[in-house]
Formats: sequence, C-alpha cells, structure tokens
Amino acid sequence: MRFHVVTLFPEVIDAYTQASILGRAQKNKIISVKSVQLRDFAGNRWGKVDERPFGGGPGMVLRAEPVVKAVGKIRSKIRNKKAKVKVLITAAGGAPFTNAYAQKLVKNYSDVVIVCGRYEGIDERARKILKAENISVGPYVLTGGEVPALAIIDATARHIEGVLGKFESVEENRVSSHEIYTRPETLEHAGKKYRVPKVLLSGHHKKMEEWKKGAK
Repeated sequence: MRFHVVTLFPEVIDAYTQASILGRAQKNKIISVKSVQLRDFAGNRWGKVDERPFGGGPGMVLRAEPVVKAVGKIRSKIRNKKAKVKVLITAAGGAPFTNAYAQKLVKNYSDVVIVCGRYEGIDERARKILKAENISVGPYVLTGGEVPALAIIDATARHIEGVLGKFESVEENRVSSHEIYTRPETLEHAGKKYRVPKVLLSGHHKKMEEWKKGAK
C-alpha cells in the first residue's frame, strides 16, 4: 500500500514514518509513505496557501486550488492504471477513524492520499472536487492534521501482511487485558511493594487467559 500525505510540514511525517516498524516496512517495500509540500502548489512566489474565510470569523482557511493541484499531481504519478485511490482529509468534524475503517482501507485501496488540515480547515470545494472524505481520529481539536495522518497510517499499516513480525501480529488477540506486567515480580517504591498478580506467575494458561479477559 502507498500512502501520500499533503502537508505544510513534511518533516513531521517523514521523521515518524522512517523510524521503527513503519521505517522497516518501507525498507522492505511493503508500504511506502511520501509527503508532499502543499506550498509547492501555492501558485504564487510567496508560497501562500491560505486566505481569510468568507462570511467572517477567526483564523485562516487553506485554499482549495493548492490542495486540488497537489492531489492531482499525486494521482498523475501513480503509474498503475488499476490503482484504487482513496482521498482523506483530516478534520475534527469528520467520520470517526476506527480499526474497522483501517481494515477497509487495506482491503479496498492501493493508494491512500491524506490531506492534512491546518488553521480553521480547508475550503469545502476541495473536498467536493476530489470526492474526498473527512476523517477524525478523536473528539478533540489539534493544531494540525499531521498527527491524525500519522495515526491513520500507523493503524492502517498494522493490518498489512508483513508489516508486523510474528510476535507482534497476534498482539491484539493475545492481549485481552489492559493490565500488563513484566519483571521484576515485586517492585518496591516509596516504602510499598507492588506485586505481579499471582495468576500470571502460575503457568496455568487457561486461568491466565480468563484473568486477562476479566481485567479489561
């Protein structure tokens, strides 16, 4: 799967996706993540991509033209004519992003284009022209769409075969509990002793699985 991120801050996207599991997946050519600088499509010598909103209101709005041009450029570089492309726009009021949605992306699309919102948002005409979908990663407002874009990439990549190792690939099914422990068995802090639940030290797999399910 190929991810394309339209952003004012490519360095934020690159730093995260080139490290750890996502970085390894890119080196192994299982996925690719490319960031596109929106200012390159500003259409003016200043790289200005925002304007004041019609109807008044605080802040600035990203113009539709640079966004449409940037996504158009991405589409033109996708050589496979059978590629299935999904365009997403990160927006606080968008549809909620879930694991089920991530699985749907993996199943139905070869390319995911994520346009990072910024300021007060993006001119609605960009969404209409691109037939894009507004997506939210939570009921809160962030300063920009880069963090949501990274969350979408990370969560989606996990469902692509080969991205995670054997141990990690069964992680979600293996760990049913929100409580996880490791060594030492007894941790001393501020005069108190914190012990690992005895059932986890018993070696009785059935009881341990039952405990995990009950500790959610």
